[in-house]
Amino acid sequence: MQFEQSGNYIMNKLRKELPAHLVYHSIDHVADVYQAAARLAALEHLSKPETELLLTAAQYHDAGFTVKAEGHEEESCRIARQVLHGFEYTPEEIEQICSLIKATQIPQSPKNHLEEILADADLDYLGREDYFIISQKLHEELALTGEISASEDWKQTQINFLENHRYFTSTAINLRQAVKEENLRKIKAS
Repeated sequence: MQFEQSGNYIMNKLRKELPAHLVYHSIDHVADVYQAAARLAALEHLSKPETELLLTAAQYHDAGFTVKAEGHEEESCRIARQVLHGFEYTPEEIEQICSLIKATQIPQSPKNHLEEILADADLDYLGREDYFIISQKLHEELALTGEISASEDWKQTQINFLENHRYFTSTAINLRQAVKEENLRKIKAS
């Protein structure tokens, strides 16, 4: 498996091909998810091969946005299947990466430990101090793409999402749950 080369390939593709109006689902988001996944992988004591599969999935999880937003997870898998064999990933590794990518689909329903880690990494920001900055980018993107109307109550949307979200790994719960609850309290108080 040519882990570094496959990562360089997809990050360059994302820099060139992600639409400019995707202010949330941007190269910054992919880098953020990658960093969160790397941190969780270390704290959850993953092996090097598991970590490399997880981090590959983190880098490819939103590649489908280069094609379309609706169903982007399937497009991300299509791209992964198309290119990863060229970086010496086995068919089994590619399918595992696709399962990891699908675990980021909202609502999240991971089926194993690696999927739980990537799901937690994808929404890591919910329990961080920069939540409101990142959430504003998501609001802007959803308004630009017409996925929410200007009249839709963003405050209530955030409340519903945070109340229904859960972290899956004990590490993410320990690192992020308290701040996520504080972010929810701040939204309700605003």
